Amino acid sequence: MNYHDAAPTECPRCQCSHIIIDTEVGEEVCGECGLVISEGIFDRGPEWRAFTKDESARRSRAGTGASLLLFDKGMSTTFSQYRDARGNPLDVETISRMSRLKSFDSRSKLNDTWARNLSIAMAELERLSTALHLPQVVREQAALLYRQTLGQDLIRGRSIDAFVAASMHAACRLHGIPRSLKSVSEASTREHSEIARSYRLLLKELKLKMPIDDPMKFVSGIASKLNIGRDTEQLAIDILRKAQEMDGLTGKGPRGMAAAALYKACAANHVKRIQKEIAAAAGTTEVTLRNRLNGLEKTLFDSSRMEKPGQLDDE
Repeated sequence: MNYHDAAPTECPRCQCSHIIIDTEVGEEVCGECGLVISEGIFDRGPEWRAFTKDESARRSRAGTGASLLLFDKGMSTTFSQYRDARGNPLDVETISRMSRLKSFDSRSKLNDTWARNLSIAMAELERLSTALHLPQVVREQAALLYRQTLGQDLIRGRSIDAFVAASMHAACRLHGIPRSLKSVSEASTREHSEIARSYRLLLKELKLKMPIDDPMKFVSGIASKLNIGRDTEQLAIDILRKAQEMDGLTGKGPRGMAAAALYKACAANHVKRIQKEIAAAAGTTEVTLRNRLNGLEKTLFDSSRMEKPGQLDDE
């Protein structure tokens, strides 16, 4: 007999939680006193056996789970109008009935315009997310945002690819993934200005409130582009933490602050990097970097709680 432990329940006689299920006779038995708690349990597993993963995949008759990344959410239906499951030809009456069922099934789903739009959009979303190396949860969120914009008829007369890129950037912001609008635009087929306009419209119509980006999560990406060591990168993060304690990051662009802290850390560790290089790697301008650097130095100068102030001064 095939015994296994069931979900934690209690025996009504001895209050024991060790319950055994006998799938051959369909009984639930207490493992201590032997009381038959329930009868007529059905085995909901498959009727076939498989000994390898490949064999299990071949014999399984279930499809993929529902996913927003598929234009029909993975709930597709296939009708064979001329032959049955064994390959035998159907009679005329059955063919006519299956044809009507196929028409009813198609009408119950998305209309042709929605299906065509979503099939194009989901293909572009998959390509864009692969180029940006985004996780599955961000892809699902972007697909959900795009479906919401499509439901509110915001895409009529506008570019599908632009709204896909805007949805992708919004999903990254919602999940705290450091992908700038510029990097999304570079991977997209549309212009930056068009994607930015679509992103602003998406935020306005869907009433989304984006979380504020943390400058510290941009330091690693900028440092990797410039081949800056781990010690300098960690020093830049420590500088930002000190400035955060003094409320010196409020209202400032996260990429500009990350670039300024990294430049200051490079100067402290005698790593030769000019402002132009760091600004280009951060996707900002030299003027913004210098303005953020001046504000950062003023914040750190006003702070009297720094442990080693000599290491944080420019050489």
